[in-house]
Amino acid sequence: MADIKEKVEPIIEKIRPMLQADGGDIELVDVEDDGTVKVRLVGACAGCAMSQYTLKVGVERILIKEVPEVKCVEAV
Repeated sequence: MADIKEKVEPIIEKIRPMLQADGGDIELVDVEDDGTVKVRLVGACAGCAMSQYTLKVGVERILIKEVPEVKCVEAV
C-alpha cells in the first residue's frame, strides 16, 4: 500500500490549505491494504460539529476521485 500512500500524500497537501483557512488541519495517519485511508483532524476541525461532513463530503470525495484505489476515509 506504499504506492497508494505516495499518491494520497500530495492530495492531502492540496486539501490542507482549505482546512487551515478555518483554523484546522489534517494529518495522514495510515493507508490500509483494503484502501482505507486513516487521517487525524486537528485544530478547529478536531472539535467541529461538521467534521464528519468535511471528512466524507470533502476529503473522502476528493481522495476517491484522485486516487481510485482509495475506498474510504476514516478519522482516528
